[in-house]
Amino acid sequence: MVEGVRTSPRGSGGTGAVPAEASLMERVAAGDEQAFADLYDVVAGPVWGVVNRVVRNGTFAEEVTQEVLVEVWRTAARFKPGKGSTLAWVLTIAHRRAVDRVRSHQAALDRDDRAGRLDFRRPFDEVAESTISNLEQQRVRQCLSALTDLQRESVVLAYYNGYTYPEVAEVLKTAPGTVKTRIRDGLIRLRDCLGVGQ
Repeated sequence: MVEGVRTSPRGSGGTGAVPAEASLMERVAAGDEQAFADLYDVVAGPVWGVVNRVVRNGTFAEEVTQEVLVEVWRTAARFKPGKGSTLAWVLTIAHRRAVDRVRSHQAALDRDDRAGRLDFRRPFDEVAESTISNLEQQRVRQCLSALTDLQRESVVLAYYNGYTYPEVAEVLKTAPGTVKTRIRDGLIRLRDCLGVGQ
């Protein structure tokens, strides 16, 4: 506790905390870092208490408390001593920030909930996609069966097994130029069979 900052409580016959805190606020508004450190000692506990009662989460309360104290530092010049005590002003900021955090957190939960409900419908889409994929695979197999044996072997090795042209040529014991021609002709026939680009 900083001497001269916390004085006797209201109604106890003392001078009250407001004048000392108001003086600190004036100095904070002028950029006095030591005054802010002293004010921090006075208000940090009450701020955390107000915030924690609203957000009901220790981690969130710490984060919001820090945000409030940063806002106090940045906006100290806006404080008007005639409109209320320093602590009341700071706690008003704290309460507003805490409510904003709760609303923001609830909005995020609501978004996640909506996304979860959308995801729940996804299996139907997956069934449709799987059916379409199976039909496409059947068509590709039918079109592959229409190729010559040499074309089909070349295309399968290159596009399904991931072989390069030289590797396909080596497996088929064929010249690389011949392999390229087989693959090109095979792909043209596949394209025509599948109706691609039509």
